[in-house]
Amino acid sequence: MDLKGFDHPGRPTADGTLPAGARSVKVMIAGGFGTGKTTMVRSVSDIKPLTTEETLTQASADVDNLIGVADKQETTVSLDFGKIGINEQLVLYLFGTPGQERFWFLWNGLFKGALGAVVLVDTRRLDSSFRAIEEMERQNVPFVIALNVFPDSKEHPIDEIRDALDISPHTPVVACDARDRASSRDVLIALIRHLKERSAVALESR
Repeated sequence: MDLKGFDHPGRPTADGTLPAGARSVKVMIAGGFGTGKTTMVRSVSDIKPLTTEETLTQASADVDNLIGVADKQETTVSLDFGKIGINEQLVLYLFGTPGQERFWFLWNGLFKGALGAVVLVDTRRLDSSFRAIEEMERQNVPFVIALNVFPDSKEHPIDEIRDALDISPHTPVVACDARDRASSRDVLIALIRHLKERSAVALESR
């Protein structure tokens, strides 16, 4: 993969140093409450991920919308962190955001330095990810939409999803299973391709 346009410092080797020419990229994994952010970080990370999950209690029942995620037992209260090497030249540092509205104040700090983002969407609850999409656009962070497949999810044409989310036709929309490492990795590769295409367009317009 050609890494032209990525100017961030690179991937650590076994001894913690960075090989010449290597690059690393900070990527956000965002989305609404219960869309699968922690699951994706866990499934795809090359290292044991850092998570800040706490058990959901009855006290949060009136605060967190559990419609569609009634079986959810834990929730991220700060961030999830993982790392994946895409190839010998590129490593992605993954930062999963908390989905609940009461933790959104943490987002500004988490997004600092991010080159791109994945917005996970549960098609049963599209509105749960509106806030994440708005934040990407407000902070001018390029992103891809990943439609996480749940057992009772219905299939919808991509154009319908795009219209419902009110996103640009240039924003990639891909289906995924956040539990599956290969599927999650494909989403991250789609994001890298999107970033490369944006970089190429920007260079041509100069």
